[in-house]
Amino acid sequence: MHRIITYTINTAAGDKIHHIFFNNNMKETIQIGQHQIPVYHYDVLIAGSGAAGLNAADTLYDEGVRNMAIVTEGLKAGTSRNTGSDKQTYYKLSLGGDAPDSVRSLAQTLFDGGSADGDIALAEAAASVPCFAKLVRLGVPFPRNAWGEYVGYKTDHDPARRATSAGPYTSRFMTEALEAQVILKGIQVFSHYQIVKLLVDESAANDNILTHGKKYAAGIMCLNLETLQFEVFISSHIIWATGGPAAIYENSVYPQSQNGATGAALEAGVMGRNLTEWQYGLASIKPRWNVSGTFMQVLPRFFSTDINGSDEREFLNDYFKNPGQLLSLVFLKGYQWPFDSKKIAAADGGCITDARYGSSIIDILVYLETSKGRKVFLDYRQNPCANNPGARSSGAQNTIDFTSLSEEARSYLEAAGACFGIPYERLVKMNSPAAEFYKSRGTDLSLQPLEIALCAQHNNGGLAVDSWWQSNIEGLFPAGEAAGTHGVYRPGGSALNAGQAGSSRAAAFISRQLLRKSSGKDADEPAAHCRTETSPAVNSQIQEVLNIAGSLTGSLNGSISRGGPDNVKDLLAQACRQMSLYGGVFRDAEKIKITLENIHDLKENFLQRVTIKDKTGLPAAFRLWDTLICQETYLAAMADFAEKNGRSRGSALYRNDSGSLPLTGVPRELAFLPDDGSLNGLVQEIYYNNGQPEATWRKVRPIPPVDESFELVWKIFRESNII
Repeated sequence: MHRIITYTINTAAGDKIHHIFFNNNMKETIQIGQHQIPVYHYDVLIAGSGAAGLNAADTLYDEGVRNMAIVTEGLKAGTSRNTGSDKQTYYKLSLGGDAPDSVRSLAQTLFDGGSADGDIALAEAAASVPCFAKLVRLGVPFPRNAWGEYVGYKTDHDPARRATSAGPYTSRFMTEALEAQVILKGIQVFSHYQIVKLLVDESAANDNILTHGKKYAAGIMCLNLETLQFEVFISSHIIWATGGPAAIYENSVYPQSQNGATGAALEAGVMGRNLTEWQYGLASIKPRWNVSGTFMQVLPRFFSTDINGSDEREFLNDYFKNPGQLLSLVFLKGYQWPFDSKKIAAADGGCITDARYGSSIIDILVYLETSKGRKVFLDYRQNPCANNPGARSSGAQNTIDFTSLSEEARSYLEAAGACFGIPYERLVKMNSPAAEFYKSRGTDLSLQPLEIALCAQHNNGGLAVDSWWQSNIEGLFPAGEAAGTHGVYRPGGSALNAGQAGSSRAAAFISRQLLRKSSGKDADEPAAHCRTETSPAVNSQIQEVLNIAGSLTGSLNGSISRGGPDNVKDLLAQACRQMSLYGGVFRDAEKIKITLENIHDLKENFLQRVTIKDKTGLPAAFRLWDTLICQETYLAAMADFAEKNGRSRGSALYRNDSGSLPLTGVPRELAFLPDDGSLNGLVQEIYYNNGQPEATWRKVRPIPPVDESFELVWKIFRESNII
C-alpha cells in the first residue's frame, strides 16, 4: 500500500504542492503458476540510466515526485557513459558572439532536417538553454570566455555557431553529474536488471473500463542478471530511456555495454517513427569510437591488408589522380563525419577528378575494401603516400605538400600550426586528449595502426512521441535515443540536447499528472493511479514470458537443461551480419526482402531453433528476441521506403538501377538516384499489428505559430494549463 506524506512546496509557478507520494513497503509477491514473482509498485519507473534517464529521475525529484525507481542493466553501462569522439558536441541555442539567434530559428534548423515534426523541434529548441544551464550548474565543464559567454562553433547541418563541447567525454561528464544528483537525493536504482517485456493494459490504470483498444503502460518485467530470476515493476508512468537499438548491427560504434530495449517497446505496440533514418560513419573497432574531427583533420594514412595482415596497400590512391584532392576529402571527413548520400558523386574513368566531389566518397571506398574481406587501418605513424607514391618502397621520408590542399583544409591547419611532421605529431599539437584517449584504451597511435570500418552510430528515428514525449501507449514516455524525434538530417550534437529536453518535458508532464490525480485524496488512501495488484492482462503477459523461459530451459523453474549446444551467439551474429550487409548504409530492396523473411522465420520459430545450455543462457536468448523484433521492424520500414520512393537520402544509399554509380568499377548494386525531397514533408510510422509490422505515412506537424501575447501566456501558465 502507498502512504502519502503531506507537506507544502511553493513552486516557481506559484503552485502549492500538498501531496508527495512515498512508499515504505513497495514489494509484494504474486503466484503465477509454479512461480513466485517479486512485484514492486512505483508511481514512476525510469528504464535506463544514461543521460536522459538520469535527468528524468533528477527532474522528477525536483518536481516533488519521490515514489520512483531507475531500472537498468548497469549504471555504468550504456552509450552516454561510454561513447564520444575527438570533441563530442552538445548543440544548443547560441550563447556567445554577435551572431543573431532565437528559439524559433533553432527550431527551424531542426525542422528543416526533413521528416521532422515542428512542435517537437520547437520544444527541443526552447528547452536547450535551461537544460544546458542545468548541466553547467551541475559541473559539466563547458568552456566559456572571461566575460561568461559560452562560445560555439559550427557543426554539421548547423547554419550558426551553436555547438559546444566539454571534450571527448561530454556525454560521460553529463551522466556523472546527473548520477551524483540521483545518489545525493537517494533515488532508488535497480541495477543489473534486463528488460524482457513491456507490460501494457487495455484498461486505464485507475478503472476497469475498456477503452476500445487503447493501451496503457502497466509496468516492465525484468530478468535479474545476478539471480537469473524474473521480477516485475508495476507503474502506469514509465520513462523509456533505454537508448537506441544498439545490438542490431554487426558493424557498430555503440559500446558493447549498450543493448537497448526498443524491441520490447515495439512488440508491446509502441509506434516507431523514421526508423529508416540512421547515422553511419567511420569508427575504430577496438575500442569502438568515432574517428571524426581531429582524427581525420590531421590527415592519417589509410591502408588495407588481407585477413592475415599481409599485402599492405594504400588503396585510396587507386581512385585519385590529384593527391591534394584526396587529402582534402580526408580532412573534410573530420566535420562531415556521418556518411551522407549528398556528399558523393560519379567518377570519370575510375579516377575522381571533379573538385566538387564530397567527403563521403571516402566512406564508400572503405566499405568496398572491407567488403572484399580485407581489413582497413588508419596509420598516424607515417604520412600518406599520395604525394610521393614511391616513398614507402624506397624508404624515403614522405612529407605532405600542404599547398596542394584545398583552401579550407590548408588555412585550418595553418591556423592550428599543424603544417608539419607526421599525423600523430599533428594530432598531439591540435588535440592531445584525442591521442591520449586511445592510449588509455591500450592503443598507442604513435606505435600501432587503428583498425576501422563503416559503422552504425545513431538512430535518428525511434519510438514515436508527441511534444511532451508521450508515446501512443498512454503513460509511456520514450526519451533520449529511444525516442524518434529527429528527421533525415540533424545538427551534430542535437541528440544530446534532445535527450535532456525530452526527459525534462516527460518528467514535467508526469509530475503534473500525479499532482492532479492526488489532489483532494485522503492521506490514508492509496493513490488511484497506483496499482495494488496486477491485472489479468498483465498476469497473462508475465505468464507468456515464463512459458518462453520454461520452453528454452526445459522446465518451468529453469533448473533442467533442454539439451543441445548453446547457439544464441551464432544466431545473433548471423542476424546482425545480415543487417549490416543489407539494412545498413547500402540497401537493396530485394535483399532487404530476403533478409526480412529470414529474420521473420527465425522469430516465428524461435523456440524450435534457439537452444541454450541452462538458465544462464536466458539473458542472451531474450536479447536475441529483442534484437529480432527490432530488425524485423526496421527492415520492414526500409522495405516500405524503398517501395514508396526508392531514392537515396540521409545516411543510406538505396539501390536503383536507373541511377548512376558513385564511381566507375564498383558493383552495380551501388547505383542510386539522389533524393528529390518529395518525402521531406512526410513522416513514416510503423507498428506491430497481429505480429506483423505495418507502415503508414502522414504529414509532418508544422512549427506552432508564434503567440506574442504575454498576458495570455502568463495567465495560462499561472493556471497550470500549459500541460
